[in-house]
Amino acid sequence: MPSLTERLTQLLLSRHLLRQDQLEEALALQRAEGQSLQRILVERGFVKAPDLLAAISEGLGIPPINLTRLRLDPALRGLISRELAAQYQIVPVACIGQTLTVAMADPLNIFALDTISTMTGLTIHPMLTTSQDIREAIDQYYGTGVEETLREMARTASGAAAVEGSSEVEQLLRQTQEAPVVKFTDFLLTKAIQLHASDLLIEPREKTVRVRYRIDGILQEGEAPPRPLHAAIVSRIKVMAELNIAERRLPQDGHFTFRLDGRLIDFRVSILPSSFGGHVCLRVLDKGEVRLELGTLGFSPKELAMMTACAQRPHGMILSTGPTGSGKTTTLYAFLKLIDSPEKNIVTVEDPVEFDLAGINQLNTKAEIGLTFAGALRSILRQDPDVIMVGEIRDAEAADMAIKAALTGHLVLTTLHTSSAAGSVIRLINMGVEPFLINSCLTVVIGQRLIRRVCRKCAQPYRPAKGLAATLGLLDERGEALELVRGRGCRACFQSGYTGREVIAEVLLMTPEIRELVLRRATEQEIEQVARAQGMKTLREDGLAKAVKHISTLEEVFRATIGGSLES
Repeated sequence: MPSLTERLTQLLLSRHLLRQDQLEEALALQRAEGQSLQRILVERGFVKAPDLLAAISEGLGIPPINLTRLRLDPALRGLISRELAAQYQIVPVACIGQTLTVAMADPLNIFALDTISTMTGLTIHPMLTTSQDIREAIDQYYGTGVEETLREMARTASGAAAVEGSSEVEQLLRQTQEAPVVKFTDFLLTKAIQLHASDLLIEPREKTVRVRYRIDGILQEGEAPPRPLHAAIVSRIKVMAELNIAERRLPQDGHFTFRLDGRLIDFRVSILPSSFGGHVCLRVLDKGEVRLELGTLGFSPKELAMMTACAQRPHGMILSTGPTGSGKTTTLYAFLKLIDSPEKNIVTVEDPVEFDLAGINQLNTKAEIGLTFAGALRSILRQDPDVIMVGEIRDAEAADMAIKAALTGHLVLTTLHTSSAAGSVIRLINMGVEPFLINSCLTVVIGQRLIRRVCRKCAQPYRPAKGLAATLGLLDERGEALELVRGRGCRACFQSGYTGREVIAEVLLMTPEIRELVLRRATEQEIEQVARAQGMKTLREDGLAKAVKHISTLEEVFRATIGGSLES
């Protein structure tokens, strides 16, 4: 009799939802990390969560349930405590007679079923759902659990008094080990992970503290601690990152790992001294959330084909451009994963290293000791590399070294902060790089932004005003405005109408005509005009195409591209 795992993998393979090489990679990770196979398949992007849920349901013969569409009965909360619900990933759904229907992420957990049955005296009927839906339902059904912690912190703050003979640092260190401070700090970190936030900000004000999460590129406020305990929370974060809690005059940077649901999430810490105390910014680096597959980032098939062809060349330069937070580094990581092989020596120099990539040599720059991008490149070139990734070209020296590396037989991948693909060429010239050198090594420039995807669970169709649609070229063959979608907001998307992000891009291929323009130092507008005549879509055009495909909205496209509003 085949096991559940064997039945599950056979179903996924037979339905062509999973490839054999992906299965083998997932099984190897399961043996190495000890996580469940289901979680690895979803986190690595091998299988979509709904497809996996359907396969598990068929394999077990247990019906699935969508908790986001149910209004749970508050009267059932007394049957299963919040602690047990979180421990066993279980939520009570309905009770009819002596049968209690529950939603579970793991309905094969016999111990959990027996425990709940013994405690309630009821027969348990399990239904299947995802861990993510269980966590969201627990927070909504039982509350986040932070209210009591805040009350406890308020009591601690109001009753805090200096211990005679203790220094301020000793008092702070003592507070960092107290339960309310530890619980609230862990709550902030956990919520940042569950909200899929990229950053967590803790900002002191004169009489209050503001906590904000950057979710899909947009800042949203969260629960804040009492003002008197701000210093203790900052010190707690410093202790976790092994920083000096006595230092308040200078900025400090560090990192730490936090365990949630059996997996480790990296946090990068930046603390700035401000007028009212330490301003904390935590970058959340969740490897399970990042898909390093070039084909999953949002590029069109035509763009993918051009980019892949350039990446397969033995030498040259691939340039990714855009503002901070536009996904440039993720795109370069996806390139590295595409071309990685045992025959290639791949080296990266970054500030800092965002994610550890297996089989790739990664180097952190340290400007304070003189290890800059340019200096690191000089040393890397002595390491016999085939492929070099430079985190960012920041100055003329780094640009010169990257160009020389590309000219001497290496494939160089790097980023540049410019507003458009065509503008990147002009920026290199302004940094002192000769046009003939650019033409000799540059193969493709990728200008990109990230736009939010419409939440599929609350998307609603609509048609824009005919005048606006005509201006944007969004009319059908009858002259009517095309149907678009908007998210109305629901629990699954935290009332935002959006879940997740993907790339919009303009891919500038260095054709002979473009190289001729570069050689005679043509303007950015001239280069873009010729590129568009050759088939390049601008950022806004690519965004509008995604709005027409119901991937995103007009409002989001105009927010992310130059112009900023529907009126521009």
